[in-house]
Amino acid sequence: MVRVLVAGRYRLGEPLGRGGMGEVLQGFDEVLGRQVAVKLLLGDDGDDSAATRFRMEAQTAARLNHPNVVAAYDFGEWEGRFYLVMELVQGPSLAAELTAQGTLPVRRVAALAAQAASGLAAAHRQGVVHRDVKPGNLMVDTGTGALKIGDFGIARFVDETSAGLTRAGQIVGTSTYLAPERALGRTAGPESDVYALGCVLYQLLVGRPPFWSENPTTLLYMHVDSPPVPPRGQRPDLPCAFETFLLRMLAKQPEDRPSAQEAAEFFGGEAWRDRPQPLPQARQEPLPGPAVPPMPSAPPGVPPALQRETTTTYALPSARQARPAAAVFRRPQLVMGALAGVVVFCLAAMVGAVLF
Repeated sequence: MVRVLVAGRYRLGEPLGRGGMGEVLQGFDEVLGRQVAVKLLLGDDGDDSAATRFRMEAQTAARLNHPNVVAAYDFGEWEGRFYLVMELVQGPSLAAELTAQGTLPVRRVAALAAQAASGLAAAHRQGVVHRDVKPGNLMVDTGTGALKIGDFGIARFVDETSAGLTRAGQIVGTSTYLAPERALGRTAGPESDVYALGCVLYQLLVGRPPFWSENPTTLLYMHVDSPPVPPRGQRPDLPCAFETFLLRMLAKQPEDRPSAQEAAEFFGGEAWRDRPQPLPQARQEPLPGPAVPPMPSAPPGVPPALQRETTTTYALPSARQARPAAAVFRRPQLVMGALAGVVVFCLAAMVGAVLF
């Protein structure tokens, strides 16, 4: 079977996916001899801004060079359709993993969070806001285990306006992961990507996003007004530090959220594990009190064994022994004093009688 050759270079293969703006097919670069992914703009797309957004995706992806971001190789026009040649990620998206497993282990979620946050931090440093962080746009290479952020189709530069790429009254993005400020119609910033990543992590842990409603308007109000239910109620094995940081990512006010770089450092280290730190050793201080006299040495000739076993016995003093020495001599003094007083009284009486 003869396969289509795009731009005389890229041999198209099996389809990999289809979105609202284009379809992605597996391809082979005949010039460099490597597997690639080729994204073609849908020919029947009625959105006049689709071509502009498609071109911006190519420019944005080319602006980024990071191991956690899908690399862009080439961009051009072929038979009236734009094409974008990208790095081929041989593995499923997180959306496919959620469908197959429901939830993921905490350790794996932390590893995925560190990589996704690192890729977003690299984009933010280049002034790029993704605006559509969701499980379907986060892919894992089964060969290396690396997470890759893809689909910058609705990304924007921080210093540019997106008004020209959005219809009036329309919010571009997936409402399940939409930050509160975006639900209110405000401009997306790096903090909006952090909020969306927080929603994704919550879903990976619990099996459902923090907010959900069949009614899109109700869902937007939930992002703005409703506090998220702490995930530890569904995942008791989730460390408290992990939950606290995740709830910060889901803060209603953008300024209350951590940056993507902070998230990358937190989940890439050991802080999320809640490991208790050992307490410092307390120094043993001697208790205040009278000094204990040294034990008397054994007399010469006593064997060492008897020296160790010899004990000293102290007898409690008896009542007689306990009487103070001063009390022993106080009684004769009192008797003599009394006799002297009697003699003096008798002499005084005799002298008085003679004088009368």
